[in-house]
Amino acid sequence: MASVELRQVRKSFGSTPVVHGVDVSIADGEFVVLVGPSGCGKSTLLRMIAGLEEITSGEIRIGDRVVNDVAPKQRDIAMVFQNYALYPHMKVIDNMAFSMKLAGRSQEEIHARVDKAAKILGLTDYLDRYPRQLSGGQRQRVAMGRAIVRDPQVFLFDEPLSNLDAKLRVQMRTEIKELHQRLKTTSVYVTHDQIEAMTMADKIVVMNSGRVEQIGSPLDLYDQPANLFVAGFIGSPAMNFLPGKLVTKWGGRGVQIAPDCVLPAPANSESDGSDVVIGVRPEHFDIGASGVKAQVIVVEPTGADTQVYCRIAGHSVTAVSRERHTFRPGDTIDLNPAEGKSYLFNPASGARIA
Repeated sequence: MASVELRQVRKSFGSTPVVHGVDVSIADGEFVVLVGPSGCGKSTLLRMIAGLEEITSGEIRIGDRVVNDVAPKQRDIAMVFQNYALYPHMKVIDNMAFSMKLAGRSQEEIHARVDKAAKILGLTDYLDRYPRQLSGGQRQRVAMGRAIVRDPQVFLFDEPLSNLDAKLRVQMRTEIKELHQRLKTTSVYVTHDQIEAMTMADKIVVMNSGRVEQIGSPLDLYDQPANLFVAGFIGSPAMNFLPGKLVTKWGGRGVQIAPDCVLPAPANSESDGSDVVIGVRPEHFDIGASGVKAQVIVVEPTGADTQVYCRIAGHSVTAVSRERHTFRPGDTIDLNPAEGKSYLFNPASGARIA
């Protein structure tokens, strides 16, 4: 196992920069998720760690080695791809053993490692099958098994669950997390799914347009987002954002959304009349409590909770409640942010106002 260090890593395709001076430190044994929307540079960054893309400038370290000019096969990493990348003409046992055969390992060692990986992943009964005879989840396990037998210093995962159905994705992310807890190998995982990131990561790196927006534990990012992008990206349903001006009302601070609409705001150092954006997570709206008037647009019962899509002073908002409501489109309800559960952001810079 080894740590991974990225120092001012940049990547350009021709004259177009796509990764802008990324600094990330990944501790030995840590499970780190790179998350962000499509095109943010997360897969490019992963491929640079793997050596599949040359870096334009900066430094990548795996353990004590600078690997900028080291070939992929000499970096002691193993990569699991989105499309499995299995050899269709080889049985499972041969797919898992292929890299070790190329490395000239003994038959005894190959069989021992394949057998161990197969037991860990529940593949013992499938070793004599071809990939076409397996389900999507089983193929992904074979791809992970092929990585495990190499006993690498670092695992790299490039959106490995994207091709699976929703139920199987939930099962596989649990299996990957359990696998990491057992092997304790440094892992870097790329996804655009923030639920995957929140449930799997020790540490999340949120990327946007080739830059790192924030790094932290899942709950740190959820509770203390650095800016509007992170606040809107982490959490499902997404945080509600309402622009307004800071005012002092009824002896407390508030954000005036409209002439007759003021939301309670957290205490801060901004002066009255300052332009701000107030952010409230859907689950932090109290429904039915005395608050601002909201018109119901759509009600979505999910069983565990009820999602209510509303409009406040012309702005769309979402509220989530564990209680079952009988609201109908067109109804007027009261919404109020739970005390201490709202955020203020600078509308110009997007930064959170502490």
